[in-house]
Amino acid sequence: MTEHIRKKRSCGTTDMASRTRKTPETRRAEITRAAAHLISRHGYNGISLKDVADLVGMSQPGILHYVGSKEGLLSLLVTDIYDVNGTPEEFVQTGLPGSDPTHPRLPAYFDYLVEHNAGRPELTRLYTVLQTEAIAPNHPLHDYFIRRPDSVWEHYSAFPWKLPDGLEWERDMRDYVRMSLEVMDGIQIRLLRKPEIDYVQEWKRFRNLLFPSPTWDDCR
Repeated sequence: MTEHIRKKRSCGTTDMASRTRKTPETRRAEITRAAAHLISRHGYNGISLKDVADLVGMSQPGILHYVGSKEGLLSLLVTDIYDVNGTPEEFVQTGLPGSDPTHPRLPAYFDYLVEHNAGRPELTRLYTVLQTEAIAPNHPLHDYFIRRPDSVWEHYSAFPWKLPDGLEWERDMRDYVRMSLEVMDGIQIRLLRKPEIDYVQEWKRFRNLLFPSPTWDDCR
């Protein structure tokens, strides 16, 4: 065996080993990161699966093996990644002020959520771009965003939030939740423009209007 062939085989073995070491979870993570990067800049309609494949160094059939379709990739990004981070479940495990699992405080959770989203700007940008695109009825996520306010309300309703005297969750809090999330969405759209603003500080200005003192002093 010549030295050239030995080197070639050795190189091929190394390359194959490096490929086989990647688990399906690792591959999916690479794909979703690449897709988030591309969609946040060009929108869902502005990219193809080939663009994602090229960015991660895979073939288009290889991408399809993991996501099934372009729509499947979108579902993976939003419902399996964005929606499972920064949740109330995570918040009550943090030990942060207001995170007592027996009586968590809603404004404190929203502070946590805003800090969380501010710390991952590319995914926040991705969500904002998709939400804007999905206004079109033929967008794959159109129905998802239509249903989202109801699904968020149902999710939050499972927690024993501490409320000021005289307020009841089912009777009074739906508008608080809706307006808080609409404020966050609006700030996130503003983040796409210039000049830049501080997401956290901007939220706090609205938070103090939505959950004013002294009514909410013991529940923030």
